[in-house]
Amino acid sequence: MQWWLASLLVLVGGPALLWQTTDQGQALTAESARRLAAVTRGTPVSPFALETMTGSAARVPANGKVAIVEFIYTRCPTICQSAGADMRQLADRVRAAGLADRIVLYSVSFDPDFDTADKLADYGDRHDADGDLWTIARPKKAAVPRLLDEFGVIVLPDRIFGFTHNVAVHVVGQDGRIVGIFDTDDFDGALSSASGLLR
Repeated sequence: MQWWLASLLVLVGGPALLWQTTDQGQALTAESARRLAAVTRGTPVSPFALETMTGSAARVPANGKVAIVEFIYTRCPTICQSAGADMRQLADRVRAAGLADRIVLYSVSFDPDFDTADKLADYGDRHDADGDLWTIARPKKAAVPRLLDEFGVIVLPDRIFGFTHNVAVHVVGQDGRIVGIFDTDDFDGALSSASGLLR
């Protein structure tokens, strides 16, 4: 008789628990959950400083501008190269929309020991980053764990001197909240989210 009661509890309680823990069925993976949280609640990130590929200093939030931030490492032979090509296209879209003075794009290295200013500049040159609208940058090493945690970026050593990591662009408002997370080639989504903050 007890197994009937246990089965009944699972049948009744299981779907209710799944409904609650997945934001009413909208977020079935950790990635979809972090994207949903950004859109519905805005995910706060602490202000952070960067050294850019030109050796200058930058900050996020970005002096009254909307920031679009992605995380890369420059020696990545695959996904980070594609992400760089996508950021170049996104920068072109921002310019074409006449928003280059109100939006800034950052490709942020999570490997600051290797990614010196010279390495950042080389990656920027390969992808035509102009250093103004779009720049390649690195934080202080001590800030990397906090940044990855706050942005929801998972980075794992891949045992062949590189990393496995998730890739997305994060739209950060002037108030320091992530309001949208998009695939790197979702130019319309990222631009719409960023421009929506400027209305």
